[in-house]
Amino acid sequence: MTTEIFEATEQYENARIDSFLAAIYPSCSRSFFQKLLKEGNVSVNELIQKKSSYRIRQDDIVTVNIPPAVETAILPENIPLDILYEDDDVIIVNKPKGMVVHPCPGHYSGTLVNAILYHCKDNLSGINGEIRPGIVHRIDKDTTGSLIICKNDQSHRIIAQQIKDHTVNRLYRGIVVGHLKEDSGTIQGAIGRHPTLRQKMAINEKNGKPAITHYRVIERLKNATYAEFKLETGRTHQIRVHMASIGHPLLGDTIYGSEKNPYHLQGQTLHAYIIGFRHPSTGEYVEYAAPIPEYMTALFKKLRSTPS
Repeated sequence: MTTEIFEATEQYENARIDSFLAAIYPSCSRSFFQKLLKEGNVSVNELIQKKSSYRIRQDDIVTVNIPPAVETAILPENIPLDILYEDDDVIIVNKPKGMVVHPCPGHYSGTLVNAILYHCKDNLSGINGEIRPGIVHRIDKDTTGSLIICKNDQSHRIIAQQIKDHTVNRLYRGIVVGHLKEDSGTIQGAIGRHPTLRQKMAINEKNGKPAITHYRVIERLKNATYAEFKLETGRTHQIRVHMASIGHPLLGDTIYGSEKNPYHLQGQTLHAYIIGFRHPSTGEYVEYAAPIPEYMTALFKKLRSTPS
């Protein structure tokens, strides 16, 4: 059991206690703290507080007892990993195309988490009460490239806070349909659930969250453009939605672009090229690049030789 004590400052005045704790621990969910509250593991001014609806007052002394993490039900699997960097705090992996990051309905095995559990054995974080790899951000199943995995609670919290503060440098590369008119530009548009197709995201200024994507042209191909994308925010399907919104969906993206797939691609041509962040132990800025995947370099040759 780990016990931590916090004094509430003015900025948290009148906040719900579960929201207050989730802000203090950005890598843990509100539901995790709601469970701790119900179990009597949170006290305010030395009085046990079980109601999530309790409103924080300035100068409240909040004590949190965090039980030891339990084993996850997810099974380790001996799946080869392309590791770009590894130390006692983090692993940077180059995720292949077609691999799901975290188990979900329809994908309970063969995921990146299954592979990380096998690779790390007992050296993992216990965020949210489960011993599991520190998944602090995700990329889509058919997006390739660099991904941070945290190996302990401290690194998980520090990296999660950087992601929340939008200080992690994320550069993607991809091929979009058609020719972008400008050599560079910025797309701004709140992203939320599609109003009728719930499995899709969409520009949704009413209910969406702010999203900003910068792009620059790397190479103009035949009927396509090779471009780099820099994210200021990290919304679900952000690059895919934003590029489709200006009439240039990612090549192969049959969800946000055309259902036709003349090059027989496995999903969108998008690659998480560079990930940069402040190392959780040293505080120094570090940056890692994932090589452009072979399927994309092969596609360049076809697009350079295709007649106009």
